[in-house]
Amino acid sequence: MKDKKILSLIIRWLILIVVLVAIYLPIALIILYSFSEVRDLGGEYGSFSFGLYAKLFQNKELMTATMNTLAIGLISAFLATILGSVSAIGIHYMTKMRKIVDTASQITVVNAEIVTAMGFYLLFIFLRDVLKISFDLGLGWLIIAHTVITTPYVILSVSPRLKQLNPNLLEASMDLGATPFRSLITVMFPQLLGSMISGFALAFTLSLDDFVVTSINGGKTYTISTFVYNHIRRSGVLPEVRALSTIIFLFVLIAMIIVNVIKNKNLKKEK
Repeated sequence: MKDKKILSLIIRWLILIVVLVAIYLPIALIILYSFSEVRDLGGEYGSFSFGLYAKLFQNKELMTATMNTLAIGLISAFLATILGSVSAIGIHYMTKMRKIVDTASQITVVNAEIVTAMGFYLLFIFLRDVLKISFDLGLGWLIIAHTVITTPYVILSVSPRLKQLNPNLLEASMDLGATPFRSLITVMFPQLLGSMISGFALAFTLSLDDFVVTSINGGKTYTISTFVYNHIRRSGVLPEVRALSTIIFLFVLIAMIIVNVIKNKNLKKEK
């Protein structure tokens, strides 16, 4: 019996190690080769240097794409966090058609991304050509599109936390004289802060990673994903992208550590 348990434990650990290696080995290679200026990864490693990081900040096109990506990601994640949190609270306190509205809010999560991307593009054509609203594809339209596609993920992050709260919390605050808006800001949001931060981080990461919606609706506005794709089509992978990928990975890693630390502190306070 003990031998079977030991064998089972060894197999589980081996599977875990294989999965972790498969996930993190490509990232480790990117980080390793970000300190080498060789163009092709199949050749010699070359000497250790920070040359790619220096070239990264000198590449105006790549830096512009990075600034666009961060602007779209941060603004859309902030808007999605507010809209998603308010929507989650509204759905949670609904008495009629709650399941229908909750299901409808998650359609973009399970829907194929190409369908969502084409839907936004057709909406743009309708607004511009039928309603004669004068604007172009670009940064503003991408912020709207990314906000819409990431809001459901914030709802998914906040909803489980709402189920753990006292269901009479909002009504109690209004009975004590607070307006609905003040109850939302001073009572509900502080209780949901950890989940809102998690939702913001998830929305930002999804926006950062998006390619299909951005490539179809971006017009002449380039983000990191579209810049890298277009550069690969022309002349292969730009070496500076390895340095940028390393910076993004470390930034996301630090952000996730901070999010988890904040959530653990909030849980300790509640206990």
